[in-house]
Amino acid sequence: MAVNKAAPPAIAKAEYARRRARLIASMAPDSLAIVPAAREQLRSRDTYFPFRQDSDFLYLSGFNEPEALLVLVPGRSQGETLLFCRERDAEKEMWDGPRLGPERAAEQCGLCDAFPIGDLDDILPGLIEGRERIYFTMGRFPQLDRRLQNYLQAVASAPGSAGAPEMVDLDHLLHDLRLYKSAQELRLMTRAAEISAEAHRRAMARCRPGQYEFHLEAEILHTFVAAGAREPAYPTIVGGGKNALVMHYCSNSAPLKSGDLVLVDAGCEYRGYAADVTRTYPVNGRFSGAQKALYEIVLAGQSAAIEQIRAGNDWDQPHVASVEVITQGLVDLGLLRGEVSGLIESGAYRRFYMHRAGHWLGMDVHDAGDYRVHGQWRQLEPGMAMTVEPGIYVAVDDDTVPEKFRGIGIRIEDDVALTKDGPQVLSGAAPKTVADIEYTMRQGQDLVQEELW
Repeated sequence: MAVNKAAPPAIAKAEYARRRARLIASMAPDSLAIVPAAREQLRSRDTYFPFRQDSDFLYLSGFNEPEALLVLVPGRSQGETLLFCRERDAEKEMWDGPRLGPERAAEQCGLCDAFPIGDLDDILPGLIEGRERIYFTMGRFPQLDRRLQNYLQAVASAPGSAGAPEMVDLDHLLHDLRLYKSAQELRLMTRAAEISAEAHRRAMARCRPGQYEFHLEAEILHTFVAAGAREPAYPTIVGGGKNALVMHYCSNSAPLKSGDLVLVDAGCEYRGYAADVTRTYPVNGRFSGAQKALYEIVLAGQSAAIEQIRAGNDWDQPHVASVEVITQGLVDLGLLRGEVSGLIESGAYRRFYMHRAGHWLGMDVHDAGDYRVHGQWRQLEPGMAMTVEPGIYVAVDDDTVPEKFRGIGIRIEDDVALTKDGPQVLSGAAPKTVADIEYTMRQGQDLVQEELW
């Protein structure tokens, strides 16, 4: 089982240093970049959500504490990489856990220097002074925005000042770096996908009529935590019957009925990297004729899309391939009428397939990176990772289609990395063909009976 596999090593300190060096090399001379850590988020009254570091900050630093700020200063003789973070505090650490403190943080993260976050007002304005450009993402950290504006005003009003530096959005430079995954990143993403595939297999094997959607969610989360992935990468979706027609359904509170399909969209986060996997299967373990017919169309559409994930193709080609196959399949079944090319050009297929075939994947489940460059679809290159998730959704009240198809929602999603040899499906261990799904569920029913006895 996936839970017993050896954990891949974490991202090495040297790789974080290479990332910072690449970003610094892409920055303009006499510039400075400011990258804040995430804030702790209040859940209710004095209880906080589990802390999750900001992906940009974590990507560059590897530092996993709140109340921190990374500053990159190209050409600074005393050191180009600086961290501001919390000081050690024995009393607070007794309640909330250990802190690294500036000295240990600088050493552990391979940074040139680190200072107490309380010294920010004294040090950062001096670093800004004389710089022509500040790279920073405005709007995500309002308190820091206001603080930075105060620094800029003070610098601009100082005697002999040439004025405030130009503010430039950091996202473009940084997110282009994040788009290309290293070998270390792909090992962690592969592990996240393996754990998620095992979770889907477990839920599939234990699914039976009379359960509730949250029972399958529990099986998913059990596998995540047992494998060392303590958090899902996003709220788990378990949609039985018509609930599968809601793209972001996550109530997971309805009973699972024999004769219905259940759509399960779930992926773990492992050491900062996300998986995103969807499987759809019959609650009673056997597809009906109508369910199977639609399922096979979606599966063929996904296969066609994955085949188009090749270096030199553009981002849109996998989606176009899935649309062509799904539209043809819907015509063959009589759910759409007309020429396939015309139905695609008019967008008629969107009645049943209303989303795109995938998105970038990495530290965020919808990961950083532009899909278009200078108005054109981005060209696919080795190192990119993405999801492939076509679907068909037939409304319950759509009286233009045969009744046997109404209320069926199907999505099949896998995580795919583009290598120099072509697409590599990271989540392929989750059963996906009709035969494999029915076999897994049949074997699972036998297992459940053994557990009951």
